[in-house]
Amino acid sequence: MAGKTGTMLAILAGAAIGAGLGILYAPDQGSNTLRKLKEGYGAKRDELKDKFGELKETVKGKIGMSKEDLETGFDNLVSRVSDKKDDIISTLERKLDALKGAAEKAANGEGAQNNNNKQEDTARA
Repeated sequence: MAGKTGTMLAILAGAAIGAGLGILYAPDQGSNTLRKLKEGYGAKRDELKDKFGELKETVKGKIGMSKEDLETGFDNLVSRVSDKKDDIISTLERKLDALKGAAEKAANGEGAQNNNNKQEDTARA
C-alpha cells in the first residue's frame, strides 16, 4: 500500500511540474491557456476521484476479507479445541478407570495378603 501511495504522489508531482512548465512556455493566449488549465484540472480531478474511489474500495475489501478470515479462523480454532477437549476428557476417563482398577486390585491383593498373614499367625499360636 505504501508503494502505491508513493507512486501516486510521484505522478501528482510530475503532473504539477509539467503543468507549470506548460504555462511558462505556452504559445497560446492567456485566456486560452486558462481555459485549457480548467479543462485539464477538471479531467484530472475526476480521474483522481476515480482512483481514490478504487483505492478506497480495495482497502475496504482487504479489511472485509481480513475480518472474514479472522472470524473463520476463530471458528475453526474453537471447533478444533472442542474436538480436542472431548479427546482429552475421554483419555483422562480411561486413565482414571485404569487407576481405579489398579487400586482395587492392590487393595484386594493387600487385603488377601493381610488375611493370609492373620491365618498364619493364628495357626502358629
